[in-house]
Amino acid sequence: MKYVMLIFQGAALEGQAELSEEERKQVYADYEAIGRTPGVTPGVPMGLPENATTVRVEGGRTLTTDGPFAGMKEAVGGWFILEADNLDAAIELAARHPAARHGGAIEIRPSEAYWSKEAP
Repeated sequence: MKYVMLIFQGAALEGQAELSEEERKQVYADYEAIGRTPGVTPGVPMGLPENATTVRVEGGRTLTTDGPFAGMKEAVGGWFILEADNLDAAIELAARHPAARHGGAIEIRPSEAYWSKEAP
Protein backbone atom coordinates (compact mmCIF):
# COMPACT_ATOMS: atom_id res chain seq x y z
CA MET A 1 0.00 0.00 0.00
CA LYS A 2 1.24 3.50 -0.80
CA TYR A 3 0.82 6.27 1.75
CA VAL A 4 1.17 10.00 1.19
CA MET A 5 2.95 11.49 4.18
CA LEU A 6 2.15 15.20 4.60
CA ILE A 7 4.62 17.10 6.74
CA PHE A 8 3.12 19.86 8.89
CA GLN A 9 6.01 21.88 10.29
CA GLY A 10 4.07 23.88 12.89
CA ALA A 11 6.29 24.90 15.78
CA ALA A 12 9.06 22.66 14.44
CA LEU A 13 10.05 25.27 11.87
CA GLU A 14 9.98 28.11 14.38
CA GLY A 15 11.95 26.13 16.96
CA GLN A 16 14.84 25.25 14.65
CA ALA A 17 16.74 28.41 15.61
CA GLU A 18 16.63 27.33 19.25
CA LEU A 19 18.23 23.94 18.57
CA SER A 20 21.87 23.43 19.41
CA GLU A 21 24.30 22.64 16.60
CA GLU A 22 24.29 18.98 17.68
CA GLU A 23 20.48 18.86 17.66
CA ARG A 24 20.37 20.45 14.18
CA LYS A 25 22.85 17.87 12.90
CA GLN A 26 20.65 15.12 14.32
CA VAL A 27 17.57 16.57 12.60
CA TYR A 28 19.39 16.59 9.24
CA ALA A 29 20.64 13.03 9.86
CA ASP A 30 17.06 11.95 10.62
CA TYR A 31 15.81 13.51 7.36
CA GLU A 32 18.57 11.70 5.44
CA ALA A 33 17.77 8.38 7.15
CA ILE A 34 14.09 8.67 6.28
CA GLY A 35 15.00 9.48 2.66
CA ARG A 36 17.12 6.30 2.49
CA THR A 37 14.40 4.10 4.04
CA PRO A 38 13.28 1.36 1.63
CA GLY A 39 9.88 2.23 0.20
CA VAL A 40 10.28 6.01 0.63
CA THR A 41 10.02 8.26 -2.42
CA PRO A 42 10.97 11.79 -1.35
CA GLY A 43 8.86 14.74 -2.46
CA VAL A 44 10.33 17.90 -3.88
CA PRO A 45 11.16 20.67 -1.40
CA MET A 46 8.40 23.22 -0.84
CA GLY A 47 8.77 26.94 -0.30
CA LEU A 48 7.48 28.77 2.74
CA PRO A 49 3.70 29.16 3.17
CA GLU A 50 3.90 32.95 3.07
CA ASN A 51 5.21 32.69 -0.51
CA ALA A 52 2.27 30.56 -1.66
CA THR A 53 -0.52 31.56 -4.00
CA THR A 54 -3.87 29.84 -3.51
CA VAL A 55 -6.23 29.42 -6.47
CA ARG A 56 -10.00 28.92 -6.28
CA VAL A 57 -12.69 29.09 -8.94
CA GLU A 58 -16.05 30.57 -7.94
CA GLY A 59 -18.82 31.19 -10.43
CA GLY A 60 -16.44 30.60 -13.31
CA ARG A 61 -14.02 33.28 -12.04
CA THR A 62 -10.45 32.41 -11.08
CA LEU A 63 -9.59 33.95 -7.71
CA THR A 64 -6.09 34.07 -6.23
CA THR A 65 -5.02 34.73 -2.66
CA ASP A 66 -1.48 35.44 -1.51
CA GLY A 67 -0.26 32.96 1.06
CA PRO A 68 -1.85 29.74 2.22
CA PHE A 69 -5.65 29.62 2.08
CA ALA A 70 -6.19 27.19 4.92
CA GLY A 71 -6.65 28.99 8.21
CA MET A 72 -4.44 26.74 10.27
CA LYS A 73 -1.45 27.09 12.50
CA GLU A 74 0.40 24.21 10.84
CA ALA A 75 0.94 24.71 7.12
CA VAL A 76 2.10 21.84 4.92
CA GLY A 77 5.87 22.00 4.74
CA GLY A 78 6.50 19.01 2.50
CA TRP A 79 5.47 15.51 1.58
CA PHE A 80 6.82 12.12 0.61
CA ILE A 81 5.44 8.77 -0.47
CA LEU A 82 5.92 5.59 1.54
CA GLU A 83 5.23 2.12 0.22
CA ALA A 84 4.65 -0.04 3.28
CA ASP A 85 2.86 -3.23 4.26
CA ASN A 86 0.36 -1.51 6.53
CA LEU A 87 -0.61 1.62 8.42
CA ASP A 88 1.40 0.56 11.48
CA ALA A 89 4.61 0.69 9.41
CA ALA A 90 3.64 4.16 8.14
CA ILE A 91 2.99 5.35 11.70
CA GLU A 92 6.35 3.99 12.83
CA LEU A 93 8.16 5.94 10.11
CA ALA A 94 6.13 9.10 10.76
CA ALA A 95 7.15 8.97 14.43
CA ARG A 96 10.82 9.09 13.36
CA HIS A 97 10.29 12.31 11.38
CA PRO A 98 11.85 15.41 12.99
CA ALA A 99 8.71 17.51 12.43
CA ALA A 100 6.62 15.02 14.44
CA ARG A 101 9.08 15.20 17.34
CA HIS A 102 9.64 18.97 17.33
CA GLY A 103 6.15 20.47 17.46
CA GLY A 104 4.79 19.57 14.02
CA ALA A 105 2.86 16.57 12.73
CA ILE A 106 2.83 14.01 9.94
CA GLU A 107 -0.53 13.27 8.31
CA ILE A 108 -0.76 9.84 6.69
CA ARG A 109 -3.18 9.24 3.82
CA PRO A 110 -3.57 6.03 1.82
CA SER A 111 -2.99 7.03 -1.79
CA GLU A 112 -4.58 4.19 -3.73
CA ALA A 113 -7.90 3.46 -2.03
CA TYR A 114 -9.65 6.54 -3.37
CA TRP A 115 -8.87 5.70 -6.98
CA SER A 116 -9.23 1.92 -6.78
CA LYS A 117 -12.34 -0.10 -7.56
CA GLU A 118 -12.47 -1.13 -3.90
CA ALA A 119 -13.00 2.44 -2.69
CA PRO A 120 -16.30 3.07 -0.89
